[in-house]
Amino acid sequence: MPQKDPCQKQACAIQHCLQANKYVESLCEDVIREMRRCCEAPRAVNSICCSGFREAKQAENKSNT
Repeated sequence: MPQKDPCQKQACAIQHCLQANKYVESLCEDVIREMRRCCEAPRAVNSICCSGFREAKQAENKSNT
């Protein structure tokens, strides 16, 4: 039986927040911050929900060098 994604709860919270706020990201900064925090945790190394956050962080790191 596959394990539940460790950051699924945070990913769902982002979707709910965005839908409730007509997709204005600035109104969901707190839940987005929680998602980033979850994705940085060692338990989330294989999280499918975190793939977009990892790609964004890699792009940010490349632009800073």
